[in-house]
Formats: sequence, C-alpha cells, structure tokens
Amino acid sequence: MGTKESCRNELRIAIRQLSDRCLYSASKWASEQLVGIEQDPAKFTPSHTRFQRGSSSIRRRFRTNESASTPIAGVSYVSTPVLEDDNDAVDSDFYLLAKSYLDCREYRRAAHVLRDQTSKKAVFLRCYALYLAGEKRKEEEMIELEGPLGKSDVVNRESVSLERELSTLRKNGSIDPFGLYLYGLVLKEKGVENLARTVLVESVNSYPWNWNAWSELQSLCTTSETLNSLNLNNHWMKDFFLAGAYQELRMHNESLAKYEYLQGTFSFSNYIQAQIAKAQYSLREFEQVEVIFEELLRNDPYRVEDMDMYSNVLYAKECFSALSYLAHRVFLTDKYRPESCCIIGNYYSLKGQHEKSVTYFRRALKLNKNYLSAWTLMGHEYVEMKNTPAAVDAYRRAVDINPCDYRAWYGLGQAYEMMGMPFYALHYFRKSVFLQPNDSRIWIAMAQCYETEPLHMLEEAIKCYRRAANCNDREAIALHQLAKLHSELGRLEEAAFYYKKDLERMEGEEREGPNMVEALLFLATYCKAQKRFEEAEVYCTRLLDYTGPEKETAKSLLRGMRIAQSGYPLMDVEHFPP
Repeated sequence: MGTKESCRNELRIAIRQLSDRCLYSASKWASEQLVGIEQDPAKFTPSHTRFQRGSSSIRRRFRTNESASTPIAGVSYVSTPVLEDDNDAVDSDFYLLAKSYLDCREYRRAAHVLRDQTSKKAVFLRCYALYLAGEKRKEEEMIELEGPLGKSDVVNRESVSLERELSTLRKNGSIDPFGLYLYGLVLKEKGVENLARTVLVESVNSYPWNWNAWSELQSLCTTSETLNSLNLNNHWMKDFFLAGAYQELRMHNESLAKYEYLQGTFSFSNYIQAQIAKAQYSLREFEQVEVIFEELLRNDPYRVEDMDMYSNVLYAKECFSALSYLAHRVFLTDKYRPESCCIIGNYYSLKGQHEKSVTYFRRALKLNKNYLSAWTLMGHEYVEMKNTPAAVDAYRRAVDINPCDYRAWYGLGQAYEMMGMPFYALHYFRKSVFLQPNDSRIWIAMAQCYETEPLHMLEEAIKCYRRAANCNDREAIALHQLAKLHSELGRLEEAAFYYKKDLERMEGEEREGPNMVEALLFLATYCKAQKRFEEAEVYCTRLLDYTGPEKETAKSLLRGMRIAQSGYPLMDVEHFPP
C-alpha cells in the first residue's frame, strides 16, 4: 500500500473526476475514504482532530496488530488518476450543459446535447445518460404493468444499442475506463457474465478509483475459484475489493484480516468499521456489532446506511428501547429511505404489530424493489401471521435477487414445515445450511424435520443435533434433544453423557426449568441402575428441592438405593397390624 499522503492525493483527484462524470455514489465512497485517512494534526483545528479521534476506540478494539501504522505491500501501479481528455476545451461547454441536465435527471436531454461530441469523456456521459434514461423508463413500465412489487420481464430498451456502440469502441481501442465500466454493467444485466467480468477487470486495472466498477465486479464473483482467476493489477483499491468479496463468499475471517490491514492507512474510515460490523454480524458476534454501530452513530449521527443491520441486532437481542430510539432517529433523518422503513418495520415486529411491520417492509420495497432484507423480513412477518403462501412468495423473491441469501432459504424451509411438508422443508434447509454451515438454528430445524412422523429418521436427526451442538447452540436445544433421542433408542450411556453436558451448561448459565428436572431424573435413575449410588444420591437430593411429582420420584429412588445398599428389605412399621 502507498503512503497515506499518496492515497490522499489519488483520492482527491479521483473524487473530482468521478463527480465530473456524475458517478456520485463512487465519488461519495472515495470522499469517505479520504476523510478516513488520519490527518496531520498540525494542519487541522482541535475540533476536527477530536472528530477523528472518536473512532479510534473501535480500531483499537478490533485490530490484532498495532505495530505498523502504514502496512507495506506492493506499490501502486498508477500514481495519480490522469485521463487524457479531462482538460479538453473543445466540447467543454456542451459537456457542462449536458452534466447540468443529467444532474436534474433530464437524461435524454443530456444525451441529445452530446450527440455530436467525440471525446471519450463526452461519449461516456452520453451513453451513461441513455442508460439512466432506459432504467427510468424500465421502472415506469414495471409499475404500469405489474404494480410496484410485481414481477416483470421489462428490460432497459437502451441496452442493445449501448452494447453495440460500446463493443465497437472497445474493439477500436477508443474507450476509456468509464466506458468499460458502463459496458460491463450492460453485459452483466444481459447475463453475459464472463465477458462482463473481463471488461470490468480492464476498467479497474486502468482506473482503480471507481468503486462502482469494483462493486459490479464483486457481484460477479460468486465462487472463490472465480475470484482467484481474476487478473487484477496491484493497487490498494484491490484490498478493499478483496475484503468485500471475501465477505460475500462467507470467508469472514479473511475479510476481517483485510479490513484490519486497511485500517493501518484508513484508520478512521466509517465504511471499514461498518464492513467489520457486517462480518461480525455474520459470525453472530452481536455484542461486538452493537459496540461498533454505537460508535458509528456517535461519529455520524445522521447516518442511515447500514443501520438496518444494527436494527436486526437490536431485534435479535430484544433491545426494545434502543430499537425504538433508532427507529425514531432515522424517521426524523430520512423516513423515505428503504433502510429507514426496514428499521421501523423491525420496531413494529418486536412490538408484535405484524400488520404494521409488513406495511413498512412493503414501503421499503416500493422505494427499492431489489432490497433483499425487506423481502426476507417481510417473509418472516407473514410466517408470524400464519400467512404461509405470502411468506413463500416473499422468500422466493429474495432468493431470486440473491441465491446466496441463506436467511431466505431458511425461511422457505420454515414455511413448508408449517404447511406439513417436511420433504420440501428439508430441501430448503439443506440449501441454507450449505451457505451458512455454522448456524446452529438451521441444523436444529433440519433435525426437527427428520423427527417428524412422515420421516422419523432419528439417526439423521442425531447427526444434525450434533452439528448444532458444535456450532455454539445459543438456544440450548441440541444437547437436550440428543439426550432424549439416545434415550428413546435405548442408548442409555450416550443419553447420560448428553444429559450431563446439558446439566453442566444449565448450571453454568444459572438456568432452571423442566429440562433440568428431566436431566436430574434421568441421571439419578441411570446412576442407580449402574450402582453408582453416591452420584445418584446427589441428583436425588437436588430433586428434593422441587415441589412437583419429581420430588416423590426422588424419594422413591433414595429408598430403593438404601435397600440395595443395606441388603435388607425396607420395613415400614406403619403397615404392620397392631
């Protein structure tokens, strides 16, 4: 990685170039990384340095190596973003007019102004304006034909002509990196993935500061083999790309290692902190995720991006007051953002108001039809409302958007299980567990399917419960079920082993309940049968503290053990005649 100063200079130039081409999301991303580089304290006011220092606690908490502030790697192959016709004055007046039209979302008007301009910069903006015009018309047709949430085969009508023109420009060698990015985007939407990958690699190799191009390339890397086959030049932007790609491929530890490396230069990047939170969320480290998001909100109080994930954590932890505060906060900040609607939907779901929750998830989807989380969460709400057909439809829409979303496959399994179709449920649970093999909930759901009457495959259920027990079973189901199943199958030694482990876990968590009573009763009976009377007596003595029938059972077991130990029958004088 280059020095902090070289990264800073590259980003400053790139931000202007990206904004000049109306690639505003890429420009915003680059600007956030620019501010994320630690500044020279001598050049800034105390208030500015205080703002940056606020993020450092997260960096200290999650970094494993603090020794090097700027990690050393390969040298950037491009020192500064230089484009040959950035200062071309021939068509600059027309370009400025077209850009102003595009800023006002008058896309066809912008393209028309540039119809006779031939510079690479003007050609890109004209093609990009046509692409956006096609996207706008596509959205309008989808609503007209199918409604805001309906399925539709409507396509961007400009794609064919754009593909033809951009392909010709590429063959002639008269296309710039931004044109290559747009060409890759068109190819991807057409489904020509191999060529799209090749073109996007050409784009990022020649101009690595366009985060939009990296994001599109990342979405085409659905396997580690595909990722490893990319011929990417060495640049610090490649590390951002790899960190994100690893996360999408569920290589969370590798992703975390990359982000920790990048924090050596981008010490105060809110983007990196949010990505670390996402990786920790996938690893179900909710406490750490909550700490990161609290810090993010302190540094960036009007942030809405990624806050839907924070709301998922608060929902899972049942932190009602914190979720209520977050929902109120995003409502006041920007209530018509899809993320805001999703957060408010989670809030109503936690309150048990599932109809209101669905209303907000639907609102999120009207704002962004491809908002994956909203489809999945809406499916969960329909499951709660026992509306399984609607739940199945929502989950299917989610997997259509992203076939690698394990939550949607898991939801489909749950829905079919509710409909009494365990074979279908197992099919979807298997898809889910393939994508998320360390989630105990999915293994438990599969085991419960195997236990149902139509299947009654207890050996398979035992295998699944074992996997769940090895995956940090937070719901504390697997050990108890393993003990019960082994007991049903007459494997008393194995049953005793799992009952004892379950008992130790409950003692460690200071939990009482019917599972503890069941474990104590079984272990007392088993130890008595094995003539381990002292151990059995300990379990029976603990049962005497309860008031139900288990107390009488424990008394009976104790009397039986005393008979066995004394060698004489127990005489109850009350039963002798006077």
